[in-house]
Amino acid sequence: MSFYLLRRVLQMIPTLFGVILLVFLLFSWVGGDPAYVLAGKFSNPDDIANIRRQLGVDQPLLVQLGIFIRQVLTFDFGNSWATQEPVSHIFATRLGPSLALMVPMLILETLLGVTLALAVAYVRDSWIDRLLTLTTTTAMSISLLVYIIVGQYVFAYLLGWFPVQGWATGGEGWVRFAVLPVLLGLAVSLAPAIRLYRTFVLDEIQQDYVRTARAKGVSEWRVMLVHVLRNASIPIVTNVLASLPALLIGAFLLERFFSIPGIGREVILAVERSDFPVIKSVTVSVAVATMVFNLLADLAYQWVDPRVQLS
Repeated sequence: MSFYLLRRVLQMIPTLFGVILLVFLLFSWVGGDPAYVLAGKFSNPDDIANIRRQLGVDQPLLVQLGIFIRQVLTFDFGNSWATQEPVSHIFATRLGPSLALMVPMLILETLLGVTLALAVAYVRDSWIDRLLTLTTTTAMSISLLVYIIVGQYVFAYLLGWFPVQGWATGGEGWVRFAVLPVLLGLAVSLAPAIRLYRTFVLDEIQQDYVRTARAKGVSEWRVMLVHVLRNASIPIVTNVLASLPALLIGAFLLERFFSIPGIGREVILAVERSDFPVIKSVTVSVAVATMVFNLLADLAYQWVDPRVQLS
């Protein structure tokens, strides 16, 4: 196990360097000169040169790459070009509202998705199975934007159950402002989760060990909960852990339409302002989180099924 962990961690180093190099080249060559963006339309060459010197983009590319690598290693990306707020402070203050949305959504999506997938697999090929398949397919065809507009109009404007926009800290504030966005986000994410987990469960139902358990007289629900679910948990764990890096970027549309001060809303504002330090920090953070959670997924396989050997 120790050798496996060491090997995987060492493999992350060139991967991270590749990500850093790709991000640096994209923002250096494709992103354009940020000095022109920050200087505005009515600027002169002296203003542009001064901004370039302050940002350090007048340095040779190798020097700029070294600065970027140091920023990644220290997680100090400087200040936002648009607001002059430290990028680390942006993460510290915006991550909380995003997690307050994304964590409940992920937990509810996983629990409800697995439960409904087992239920429809239990009554597979029945009218309930076909109805749920039709319902989930229809739900997947509707954009999140439609859910947001209809949800705000019906539940916030007509019924007045929730505020249309806003945010507050604390449990009471979460119940007031976050419940509607969480339910709308869950309505979108639950349908593909049910379809995916149903596929995982049905793949295991066709295996020989399931037929053997039924031949021994094991009840159908015990077969589903003990035998099928345990083996279907491996791809489910993979899917859940692969979704965890998305917690760092929040829910773009939900945060924007509900005026929630989260990371997703901040990323949209950073793109609109060409605020490269914020965009680069989010990009690198998500890449690092993806590598870490992929490693955790591999370790979780052995916890779910001790027969899995990591080598």
